[in-house]
Order: sequence, then C-alpha cells, then structure tokens
Amino acid sequence: MTPSILIVGATGNTGRAVTETLPKLLQSSTLAGHRIIALTRSSKSPVAQSLAKLPGVEVIEQNWVEITVDWLREHHVTRAFIASHNEPNQFAEESTFHVNALHAGVKYVVRISTTAANVRPDCPAYYPRQHWAIEALLGSPEFKNLHWTSLQPNIFTPLVLAPAAEFIKGYRNGKQNTLRLLLSEDAPVGIIDPDEVGVIAAHLLSKDNTSVHNQAKYVLNGPEDINGRQVVDMIEKYIGAPVKDVSYKDFSFIDMLYEHQYSGTKQSKNVIYSIKQAADTAWDGKCSTSTTSKEALELAAPKRTPADVLKTLLEE
Repeated sequence: MTPSILIVGATGNTGRAVTETLPKLLQSSTLAGHRIIALTRSSKSPVAQSLAKLPGVEVIEQNWVEITVDWLREHHVTRAFIASHNEPNQFAEESTFHVNALHAGVKYVVRISTTAANVRPDCPAYYPRQHWAIEALLGSPEFKNLHWTSLQPNIFTPLVLAPAAEFIKGYRNGKQNTLRLLLSEDAPVGIIDPDEVGVIAAHLLSKDNTSVHNQAKYVLNGPEDINGRQVVDMIEKYIGAPVKDVSYKDFSFIDMLYEHQYSGTKQSKNVIYSIKQAADTAWDGKCSTSTTSKEALELAAPKRTPADVLKTLLEE
C-alpha cells in the first residue's frame, strides 16, 4: 500500500491549512508518492468535500481518539499531524495516539501545543500542563524511534478579534454594547492566524530529513504585536466614533462555557475555571513577537496582520 501522511482534524483551525498546503510541497519532495489522509468526523461537510478535491488527498471519517495500532498499520501511516482538543482528558487521549503511533512504526509527528510561556508544569491553567506532559512523554528515551516537533503558537487571531468584529457589526446596526477583549490595554501580544500555523506544519511534514526538527519546540507568533488599545483604535477607525465602554482582560466567556458545556457533566469547575489564568503571561508581556523561533520564520514566516484578519472577519 502507498505510504500515507495522516492529518488529524483536517477540517479544523489548523488542519485545513495543513491539508491544503501539503500537496504542493510534496511535489518537490522525496515524499511525492505519499497519499494524504484527511481525517474528519463528517465527510459531507463543505470543508471536507473541498479537501477531497485536492490531488492526492483522501478524506476519511474517523474519530481520532479511537485510532489503534492496527488502523495506523492498515493505512500505512508514516507521518502524522495532530491538533488535539483541550478538554481535561486531553493527555489520556493524545498520549494514547502517540503510543499507538510509536508501536505502529510511524516515523514523524507534528503536533500543535499552546502558548510557549504557559507550557510548564506549574502553569495555573490546566491545559498547558497537559501539553507540557505530552512533550515530556515524547521526549523520553522510550520514544526515541518516533521523531516529533511541537508547535507552540500564540493565541489565535480570530479568538482575539471576533469581539471586535461583532462590535463593529453591532454598531452598524445601531448598537454599542460593552467591548470585551482578552488582551490587556498595553501589553504587546503576537497573536497568530491559525492558517499560518498550519502552513508551517505542512512545511515540516514535507521535509525529507526530519532529524533536523526532531524534538524541537517552535514558538509561533504573527508578524506584529498588538495590544487592547490598538484593537480599540482599529474599531474606532471603522465606525468613525469612540468606543464608550471597554472591558480589558475579559474572560467572562468562560462563565458561559462552563454553564453551557460543563455544568451538567462531572468535570471539575475548579479545573475549567483555571482557563481564566491562561492569559496572565500575555498580560505580563511575555508573549510578544520577540519570542518567535527563528526556525519558524525560515520555514514559512507568518504574514497576516491583525488588520488583515479583522477585515476578513467583517466580510463573513
């Protein structure tokens, strides 16, 4: 069977760009004969159907958490991309995937981590600790036969700017509600478009020699920093009027997240609410573009600015 490169979450934030970018890169690689398996929960979705039209891409419906050693061998997977969820059981499910990849003989995995300043064992927010644990597992001697690269992207641009786009649209319809921003008023943050994270991952997956990037942890930021005040300035240029009420460092959406997604489950409220501390490092100025790994810039330097992304969000 033809060897395969597996894209877990092919229709997601970063996986879509990986799948769209990889076929072109493989044309000039020793991996030109590989097929690309785009994993999705629904092959009937518009994104999945679009990906299925790409050369060398096969869309398969499969829940990645149920992938076994036998499944990986059956599909002759030699390389893989994975952007896991950030639920409290992430470590159990993602580590199972990596253990199975190791035993199935997969040679290289590119995974999506989270903001580099948070990937440490003492991070107050729970999910960065899970990423730290996954990286520690992959870096252990037992995993020496599985090459891997962990991408540590800053917060995604749409998440930061969606409230700005909603505010502008609301203003145009005669409303001006409170503008709630994750950013602090003055700390610079190198927010990044998830598509550009996917492009970098695709470049890594297409490399002939994976040993160069083996066990690397690359910090990814967008091309320029932005703070909360600058977001307000952009909004005011669009609406031609001052924003009257701004709530910086606003994590009130976590209250709604818990109420609608977790309150009826057995998940710990204490664990879920720890997400509110994930942005402390950004507010402290530790997540600027100055932290970007030079290797990421050499692979595929991000180009989409916050202004570019806001314009796109307003066109949706």
